[in-house]
Amino acid sequence: MPNEKTQKKTIPFIQAKKEKKEKIVAITAYDFPVAKIVDQCGIDLILVGDSLGMVVLGYENTIPVTMEDMIHHTRPVVFASKSALVVGDMPYFSFHLSNEESVYNASRFLKEAGASAVKIEGASKKRLKLVEALVEAEIPVMGHVGLTPQSIYHFGQFKVKGKEIDEAENIVQDALSLEKAGVFSVILECIPMEVARIITEKLEIPTIGIGAGPYCDGQILVFHDLVGFSNGYLPKFVKKYVDIHEVISRAVKGYIDDVKKGTFPDSNCSYHFKSEKLDELIKNEDQKRGKKKK
Repeated sequence: MPNEKTQKKTIPFIQAKKEKKEKIVAITAYDFPVAKIVDQCGIDLILVGDSLGMVVLGYENTIPVTMEDMIHHTRPVVFASKSALVVGDMPYFSFHLSNEESVYNASRFLKEAGASAVKIEGASKKRLKLVEALVEAEIPVMGHVGLTPQSIYHFGQFKVKGKEIDEAENIVQDALSLEKAGVFSVILECIPMEVARIITEKLEIPTIGIGAGPYCDGQILVFHDLVGFSNGYLPKFVKKYVDIHEVISRAVKGYIDDVKKGTFPDSNCSYHFKSEKLDELIKNEDQKRGKKKK
């Protein structure tokens, strides 16, 4: 387990894992206490995802998430991360502007929040030019292809991408184009594992999968999903390692019951007045009460 002397993981460290055939382990987190736990556990990379819109803020999708939301959540994750590389996710319409405006928005993740890199979705020609501009500005970039949640209104629903030959070939080409533009790694989301294997074998940079099978160079899951924070629907690709929703619910119900029955707080959960002074306090208060009655 990492300690205070553990060195901060860097982009070259992440990239070297592919060369060594060592799996990259990444997680999506949004706050200080969670980031501190996963960092101490030895996670390689923490993505502060715009999925916070759905997971933390309760939106139906990621579209409403703002730059201010992302900076606000990225900063405490950076504070908590002594070892893990922290990547900030650029929210919808923060990088769909001019290159100058988009580069400025990306720079805020590094200057204001302390992240080491940013992630952007898609690989259109305009997006590739932006990646080049970001790299030129010395802002490391993580790519993202396959299912891109910010395109939900275009797709209509969250579903697996690349199941047909044409679409699969486009995703492969998108990943190759992003590598050429200068990204240091690429997330493959919700694509057939066979397609992810082709991409992983073609690219020199690491692939990190989420719903993309076992052949990627690394994996990423949302913290709240893997610990079972919600008892609702979870995608097929999520493995729930604990049912924290049940644990928290049991604790809260126990608290409610104890308060209603009067068993909490008990003497052990209360502060006490020094016994040798208690009689004096009671006597003084009785005298005050007697004077008021007169």
